[in-house]
Amino acid sequence: MSLLIAAASAAALLYLFLIFPTQWLKVEQVDYPLGIGKRILQISDLHVDMLRISPMRLSRAIKRAAPDYIFLTGDYTYREPYLPRLAHYLKEMASAGVPVYAVLGNHDHELPRLRKLSELMESCGVVLLRNSMVELLEFQLVGIDNYSTGHSRFKESFRWVADNKPVLVITHDPNAVLFLRKPYHYLMAGHFHGKQINLPFLFDIKPKGPLSAKGIYKGLHQAENGGVYYISKGVGQAGINARFMVRSEITLHKV
Repeated sequence: MSLLIAAASAAALLYLFLIFPTQWLKVEQVDYPLGIGKRILQISDLHVDMLRISPMRLSRAIKRAAPDYIFLTGDYTYREPYLPRLAHYLKEMASAGVPVYAVLGNHDHELPRLRKLSELMESCGVVLLRNSMVELLEFQLVGIDNYSTGHSRFKESFRWVADNKPVLVITHDPNAVLFLRKPYHYLMAGHFHGKQINLPFLFDIKPKGPLSAKGIYKGLHQAENGGVYYISKGVGQAGINARFMVRSEITLHKV
């Protein structure tokens, strides 16, 4: 009996510390007033192949946040059979009735047929920005493709950017800010999962570039070029389907 109790206690602790944080969605709020007066909901690192947040639950969180825009900062899935599952999430986002813009992450570039993901996004009303920009009423939005896989094209991304409106940037790998020389006001990224398994030596075992080596892997920071950037902890998981001392997150930016 004592062995059963010990086993049950161990299982409960494993669930509490490793699984529950993947189901406990937090809506992080960031106030960085640029004079735009808009609410932007950032959703990063869905990884639908390992996601424990249901489409309906995500939809309810979106409706409560009441955003003016939704920005998706990459890593949806690297496994093509999971694209139909991703479609459920994208449709729930589209049902919020606000514009949805997206960029690609490193896992997305592992898809055998990336075109399938692009077509899915288009069919769900999601605008995919691949080293391109769109001019919106209140600001200019630049979408930079993933840096760690060598797909970022900074000059191309900023080709049509003017200086008459604030410049917001979405990308997946935040290491891009170390090499981005173009001026911007605010950048949103993901990729690091807030460390996912929050142990001091994690990025020594699995390096994620110079930012993580400096201990920068979540939250709001200022780049050397003066731009401000935010790194989301993301919604889903990669590698192992667990989080330790890090909750899943979507982020409401008030700009």
